[in-house]
Amino acid sequence: MERATGQGRSDSPELVRAAQYVRMSTEHQKYSTENQADAITAYAARRGFEVVRTYEDSGKSGLRLDGRVALQALIEDVRAGRADYDVILVYDVSRWGRFQDADESAYYEFICREAGIAVHYCAEQFENDGSLSATIIKSMKRAMAGEYSRELSAKVFAGQCRLISLGFRQGGPAGFGLRRQLVDESRNPKGELSRGEQKSLQTDRVILTPGPPEEVEIVRSLYRMFVLQRRSEGEIATFLNQEGVLTDLGRPWTRATVHQILTNEKYIGNNVYNRRSFKLKARRVTNAPETWVRKEAAFAGIVETDFFEAAQRIIQERSIRYTDDELLSQLSALLQQKGWLSGLVIDEVEDMPSSSTFRSRFGSLVRAYQLIGYSPARDFRYIETNRALRAMHPGIVTDVVTTISESGGAVVRREASDLLTINEEFSASVIIVRCQETAAGSLRWKIRLDQGLRPDITIAVRMAEGNAEARDYYLLPWIESGSDPSIRLAVDNGAVLDAFRFDTLDGFYDLTRRTELRAA
Repeated sequence: MERATGQGRSDSPELVRAAQYVRMSTEHQKYSTENQADAITAYAARRGFEVVRTYEDSGKSGLRLDGRVALQALIEDVRAGRADYDVILVYDVSRWGRFQDADESAYYEFICREAGIAVHYCAEQFENDGSLSATIIKSMKRAMAGEYSRELSAKVFAGQCRLISLGFRQGGPAGFGLRRQLVDESRNPKGELSRGEQKSLQTDRVILTPGPPEEVEIVRSLYRMFVLQRRSEGEIATFLNQEGVLTDLGRPWTRATVHQILTNEKYIGNNVYNRRSFKLKARRVTNAPETWVRKEAAFAGIVETDFFEAAQRIIQERSIRYTDDELLSQLSALLQQKGWLSGLVIDEVEDMPSSSTFRSRFGSLVRAYQLIGYSPARDFRYIETNRALRAMHPGIVTDVVTTISESGGAVVRREASDLLTINEEFSASVIIVRCQETAAGSLRWKIRLDQGLRPDITIAVRMAEGNAEARDYYLLPWIESGSDPSIRLAVDNGAVLDAFRFDTLDGFYDLTRRTELRAA
């Protein structure tokens, strides 16, 4: 902050025009700039200076020039020849700056001196006249100013580490699904801290507690989607945004925000500190795990430890990039060890890439088996069938949406889950039902109702023999069916179920008007 403090040149020819620079590093030093200005004013009166301009950096660290707008303005005025003063008055060397490189402090003073403007340190016991003694003392003072910050930083860090080991939170927002709880030094609760609020007493401490139940459930479902359904962070973010859920900052979800929740140990109750550091305003660095400071079970976790550890394994596996030959070599070695292979066998090996890695790289596990010369005794053709049906699903959903829209209905489709909201009245899910042949040659279908989405209506696409095309369609209401939410169908299923059957998508003409199905 810069402001003029004089009214033109003084009538007294003896007075030399001067600018003062004052700085305080924290808000706790409330009267620091005023005290500095008083000392500078007294010094100016004794030396015959008239303070005509003030440059003030309030609440600014002296470690770097960055962020010190007033000092930057002062140096820029000097460089540009706009300085209407001949002297700069500073309280002491430390107010000019606590630069970790003493030469940086000297450089900024040199810029002023080169422009013919002297810098006076009003509270120092040496005269800044360029003499040998002044130069030596000033150099020592600059080094001492920087060393003070280093010592203070070390003391503060040690104190913070001790509080972490005791289970207390050290700064930062709580995060989605968690809240900051203010406690006294005996851990007695004093109230919840809202975002931006800080403790007012030095003896008070902060811990993390579970947030609202709906947020806690969203965090847990996020882990389930990642670990059990193997959805990526980007897919999960899309799903949450489609559901209208916002982050703790009131923003849409991104891959990074989902990843942060999946990797932060605070969600299992651990207090971890020093993962990243920004000491002495230096470059921000990510520290090695062995330098982290932690307290396990410091808070009440909202995610099961097993889920968290499973998520970390998935992320670690994903970070390792194997060549095709390396993957097949590992798979071949596992076959020699076990004598047979399956997705479960692969996933149970601790240091092995997951079965999803092989599916992603080679298109399917069956294809990976073929490349190492393994022919499983069991017929795994159904895996390829399921993969083909999954590929068909988006197109069938699109066809359903188009048919309903052309029939006069209004449809909203959630991209992440493909759940349909029809006429803003009820939800519908489209599922593809694989055709299976029994040992006796009969055709059977098993409709599994979606327990996760729990739609009001399920549109079941029953595939024909061979699973290459649709045979017919069933329109089914939600059924509370206990632990087995499924319906088994044969070729003929009687009048009750046939009432819900359609031969073509055109048979859904009155779908948008039949909301009574929900109560059937």
